[in-house]
Formats: sequence, structure tokens, C-alpha cells
Amino acid sequence: MFMSAYSHLLRAPGKSLLMTLFCLVLGNTAHAAENAMFRVLAADSATLDAYRWKKRPVILFAASQQDAKYIEQVRMLKQQQPALEERDIIVLTDTSPDTKSMLRSQLKPEGFEIVLVGKDGGIKLRETSPLSAEVLLSTIDRMPMRKAGQN
Repeated sequence: MFMSAYSHLLRAPGKSLLMTLFCLVLGNTAHAAENAMFRVLAADSATLDAYRWKKRPVILFAASQQDAKYIEQVRMLKQQQPALEERDIIVLTDTSPDTKSMLRSQLKPEGFEIVLVGKDGGIKLRETSPLSAEVLLSTIDRMPMRKAGQN
């Protein structure tokens, strides 16, 4: 229905531009929905209180999005996305050390670092090398809230 309602626009001059824009909007919307658990950490985020008792933040710090360890970590996490979602994981990334985010200032990562924060707000795991999703999942599965069936 949507396409038929706007098909006259596709026959107009510049239709390839319109179609390109249309595809980009749809593609970006689908991409954002698919990666809702992966978010950029806002520089002014002083705390993770918004996630307390709801989510388990996994924070990825790196010098840039091109950091080899960062790329490897994101790849490993995306491969296990359904299992991570089942455990209420949200992945927050900070790949801009120059912005001096509040959490970066508090945690003082040097280079690449992955930090798992529990639903209670406490740091549960901190590593300077990429962590397999299996290690992350088993760490979560040993947590009291997870054992009690509270994801």
C-alpha cells in the first residue's frame, strides 16, 4: 500500500534520488531496531542509575571504533545477541576518549576495556582483552538474581 500510494513520485524526475532516500530511511530504521541493545554512551552520563534493577550494562571502552579489540568484542557479542537479550544485557560503547565522559573519568580505562555491571549497579567483571560471550554469559548465570529467575 505504501509504495502504491507514492508510486507517482517514483515516475517523477529525480526518482532515483527519492528511491535512494526511501531505502536509506528504511534501512537505518531496521538497523537501529536490530541493534537496540548496542548504544553509544552519552558523554554526560554520570551514572548508570537508569539501568539499575532493569538491565545489566556491558560497557566497552576503546580509543576508537577501529580498535581491533573493540571490533572483535562487538563481533563476539553480536553473535550471541539473543542470549544477551535474554539476560537483560545492554551494551554501551565509549570510543571517544577525548570527550572525557563521566564514566570514563570514574573508571579510568586505559585503551580497550570491557566492564560488566550488575543490575544492582556493582562492577562484576572488568577485562582489558576481548571476552568471549560464553564467559560473559556464565558469569551472569552465576549471579544470584539470575539464579533466582529474575533474568
